[in-house]
Amino acid sequence: MAISIRGLTKKFGDFTAVDSLDLEIKSGEFFSMLGPSGSGKTTVLRMIAGFELPTQGQVLLYDEDVTNKAPFDRDVNTVFQDYALFPHLSVIENVEYGLKVRKVPKKERLERAMEALSKVHLADFADRKPAQLSGGQRQRVALARAIVVEPKILLLDEPLGALDLKLREKMQIELKELQRELGITFIFVTHDQDEALTLSDRIAIFNNGKIEQIGTPQELYEQPATEFVARFVGTANVFEPEQSNKLFGINAQTMIRPEQVELGSTGDSAEVLEVIYLGSTIRFIVDLNGQQLIAEVSASDDNAKSYRRGATVKVKMSKTDLVKLT
Repeated sequence: MAISIRGLTKKFGDFTAVDSLDLEIKSGEFFSMLGPSGSGKTTVLRMIAGFELPTQGQVLLYDEDVTNKAPFDRDVNTVFQDYALFPHLSVIENVEYGLKVRKVPKKERLERAMEALSKVHLADFADRKPAQLSGGQRQRVALARAIVVEPKILLLDEPLGALDLKLREKMQIELKELQRELGITFIFVTHDQDEALTLSDRIAIFNNGKIEQIGTPQELYEQPATEFVARFVGTANVFEPEQSNKLFGINAQTMIRPEQVELGSTGDSAEVLEVIYLGSTIRFIVDLNGQQLIAEVSASDDNAKSYRRGATVKVKMSKTDLVKLT
């Protein structure tokens, strides 16, 4: 395992930020830690990096206990949201800085820095200063600076958070391609579910200092274990046991995704409360016997285009699409 975390706890005074956490991350994996602000994900990343010491528990990197080691004694590197570039240094000087600290000979460090810049498609910008670059380019420089020292593990603390939507989507693809090319373990912290689903081999969902569930993007979306995961990963229609029993004969909390709620000519009558056009799909909020449901259908569906607020529609849900929550 690239990382083994055992009973990791971090307290700040009376506040427990991370609570008895156990986690294993495989070598070469793109692993994301996803959760709302204050859920503990960034604190865990900082303890892996060595920027925070745990109150109790262990951090092992490739079976080596690094719990109390300084950041520079761990074979990891971190990319931050704010880039943290030196404004007075050129791009190439920023990238080679870590090698210079490690006393790598000048010729070798220049070659390695240029190679790293080539991997992030910035070889032609080597002589520019950070202020002459766009936000996406500066983020690429930060990535190049992190990978040039060849860490076994790369930690990424919401590195795309400062970018606009289109650029962020482009960088997501490039980041995944870079991870595949390098073959090293990436640990990515984000509060953006779409980002985590796009990038990750596996995702840990954090809530109140604990992990609610770990799984592949598909597993977390299709088989969420808890209400929190169901609502945080995608959009969910959640039925409490009484309503679930009335609708489906299942006396348990259940969930169904909006795209599995059918609007058509058969089913139970419901009132359309809201219509939201999303481009490729149309989202409908409907009232079914006092229960608000979200249905999402293709925008190419001619019937769907005709539904308006206040209209009565038929709602159909299959029992086989329901997921029981714990």
